[in-house]
Amino acid sequence: MSQSLLAILHRANQIATESFASAQADSDITARQVQVLAAIEANEGSSQTKIVEITGVDRSTLADIVRRLLKNRLIERRRSKEDARAYVLKLSEAGRLALDSGKPALAGVEKNLLAALPAKDRSALVDLLCKMVEGHEARSRN
Repeated sequence: MSQSLLAILHRANQIATESFASAQADSDITARQVQVLAAIEANEGSSQTKIVEITGVDRSTLADIVRRLLKNRLIERRRSKEDARAYVLKLSEAGRLALDSGKPALAGVEKNLLAALPAKDRSALVDLLCKMVEGHEARSRN
């Protein structure tokens, strides 16, 4: 391998991030924010801790994303009725619109990234990356 795995993963992330920003040039929303909005939509009323578990975004990064989403009025946050220490999240109407706008851009970026590979290798790449992440997370829990 001429480049390290870390360098290749970093560059692939840069390309994806730049591609999403280009596709959403008229919006300030990031790909990660759209992913968090999608997780909140699918798990409305969940705590920030649950969104961390679902997305794999670390706690401090998610707290920063939530702060930005709140500032831009894309989500609403309130104390949980079950646990007063926890916050639960839900999309605002503006958040739903931002998510509806961002989903096609995410899909397009993924399609364009994978287009560089032969069709038979596309799902294999995603499967292998998922196995790598799942293996790492399983070892981290032990």
